[in-house]
Amino acid sequence: MTRLRIYDAADGETPTLDTEDGVRIADALKPIGVRFERWPLRNITPGTPADEILAAYAPEVEKLKAEQGYQSVDIISLAPDHPDRDAMRGKFLSEHRHSEDEIRFFVAGEGLFTLHADDNKVYAALCTAGDLISVPAGMRHWFDMGPAPSFTVIRLFENPEGWIAKFTGDAIADRFPRHEPVAA
Repeated sequence: MTRLRIYDAADGETPTLDTEDGVRIADALKPIGVRFERWPLRNITPGTPADEILAAYAPEVEKLKAEQGYQSVDIISLAPDHPDRDAMRGKFLSEHRHSEDEIRFFVAGEGLFTLHADDNKVYAALCTAGDLISVPAGMRHWFDMGPAPSFTVIRLFENPEGWIAKFTGDAIADRFPRHEPVAA
């Protein structure tokens, strides 16, 4: 389930907001420049080819491209049994920034975007299937796909070269919850 937890940047233990309500999530993220919205899910099954996924979401993707001028679109999928999952997870766990917006639409699965905003708060947004999140250029953040990653996302880029991170060197990400499986 999609979830947003907001913390004071000095306290990674006690959220000041904890909600699964999509409207509240969008409203809480909007003041820091983060776009969050829910798109209707299409009938996509594991193993669906990327071109079919992009065709299924073409209206939404084309609208974003027209609004924001994105140049490149791709699909990335990761399964829990991927042999490089630990290295891939580690690549994104440190605080970093991008020179362009980071746009992700979750076709399937989930991942945790944690945003370190200039308002001295940390926003932990667990995105699940149907969620679109746009992290603005320059915003400090990190991403955790969890120890058993399972997701398919559509990514949009202004730069056709794709994802380029500038790491901040701040260890703040180590003080906040990771994306771990919930005990049953």
